[in-house]
Amino acid sequence: MNTVRVRFAPSPTGYLHIGGARTALFNWFFARQCQGQFVLRIEDTDTQRLKKDSVSQILASLKWLGIDWDEGPEIGGPCGPYYQSERLDLYRREAQRLVEEGKAYYCFCTTTELEHVRERQRQAGEAFRYNGKCRDLPLSIAQKRIEAGEKAVIRLQIPDSGQVKVRDLVHGEVNFSLDQFDDLVILKSNGMPAYNFACVIDDHAMSISHVIRAEEHLSNTPKQVLLYEALGYETVQFAHVAMILAPDRSKLSKRHGATSVEEFREQGFLAPAIVNYLTLLGWSPGGEQEIFTPKETMEKFRLDKVSKNAAIYDTKKLTWINGQYLSSMNLDDITHEAIPFFLRKGLITEEQAVEQYNVIRAVVGVMRDRVKTLVELAESVDYYFGDVTEYDEKGQRKYFSSPEVEKLLCKALERLEQIEIFDVMHTEAAYKQLVEELGIKSGEIIHPTRLALTGRTVSPGLFDVMPLLGKDCCLLRLKRAISFVGKQAR
Repeated sequence: MNTVRVRFAPSPTGYLHIGGARTALFNWFFARQCQGQFVLRIEDTDTQRLKKDSVSQILASLKWLGIDWDEGPEIGGPCGPYYQSERLDLYRREAQRLVEEGKAYYCFCTTTELEHVRERQRQAGEAFRYNGKCRDLPLSIAQKRIEAGEKAVIRLQIPDSGQVKVRDLVHGEVNFSLDQFDDLVILKSNGMPAYNFACVIDDHAMSISHVIRAEEHLSNTPKQVLLYEALGYETVQFAHVAMILAPDRSKLSKRHGATSVEEFREQGFLAPAIVNYLTLLGWSPGGEQEIFTPKETMEKFRLDKVSKNAAIYDTKKLTWINGQYLSSMNLDDITHEAIPFFLRKGLITEEQAVEQYNVIRAVVGVMRDRVKTLVELAESVDYYFGDVTEYDEKGQRKYFSSPEVEKLLCKALERLEQIEIFDVMHTEAAYKQLVEELGIKSGEIIHPTRLALTGRTVSPGLFDVMPLLGKDCCLLRLKRAISFVGKQAR
């Protein structure tokens, strides 16, 4: 098999987890680097765990991240259907074939019987293994029991001793002792396939060449190797990437922050930043470069550069990377990403998003270097789109309490009223001249003015802020601040 074909096969039990997103990315990068195909398959046979709308949410997250697939849901392909729930006949035929070849058998043991066996083994200090009660049941008798309406699972017959060798492109050769496994259930009594069985059949039927997945699936791999051999299929090449752990090296969970792509999106992270961050969780091309475009990663991605060591989840690193993208991405792209957050916060209406686009774009332009997420951006620009109704308390004490501040703000008001061209150059020149005339330090008038215009002690450069607010707005807010200071003094 020369053509590289990889797959991402999520189970629709919720949002796309960052671990799943990283797996999808590694497969996608590998396929694109090798000019191969990336297949998307939905493993939806575990009906008890399925969640409504999960498929659409997973597909939306993949698209938002920029991951496209060559075959799969919505686009089809020659190896479909791409939902396991639509492939049940294939699994049942292959299970029946194994039974007829003497490699698998019907098992009629009830849950109660298996519990009794498990309890006896537990009391004896033994690991649980199916005791093989139905292994030697003649097929003719088993078929008659099935025809009589009895329920049965189908088990793969596993040798009692020996080893299974797994050749992994990340971990090298890993050996598993067969005495760790009992006879695998491959088809449940309700006719649904077991995970490992369906997985092997689909990977073969879809001509998958490489299975790249999380390390937690390594324990499934010997079972799948046994299934490949029993079914007479050519075994794929496996590559298990290290797990993503929390900073305390525990299993990643909700308490460690956002764990799904959708949550990160809601928190104002950009898709290219998330892709960049996830790419570096377990892979490195060497060197000190940390910001990679998807195109650059595709050119450099190699499985032998994937780390064997667990990757540590670090939202501080992600936040830093996101800030880099906010500063460097195309301004129109950032503006379009920011507008939904402005709408959500009630700063603008949908109509204003269209009519005042150039103003919004300019605001984003002066603010984006000062924030790390789109949520921060929306929280930091409220004074551009709404009135200033209160002033920062510490700022009041620091900048509005001086006996001279009312007089200084009046001087600033007078000078700004005289400006005809209200832009960065002219407002800055007016303040510079005023500072020289009054013989004061520039901060003595700039800081109170910033507080008056924004209600905050921190903002972009004052002379970037003023033209965006506009002359009328600046004059009105200065007048209100002067009145506020006067009342406070009295």
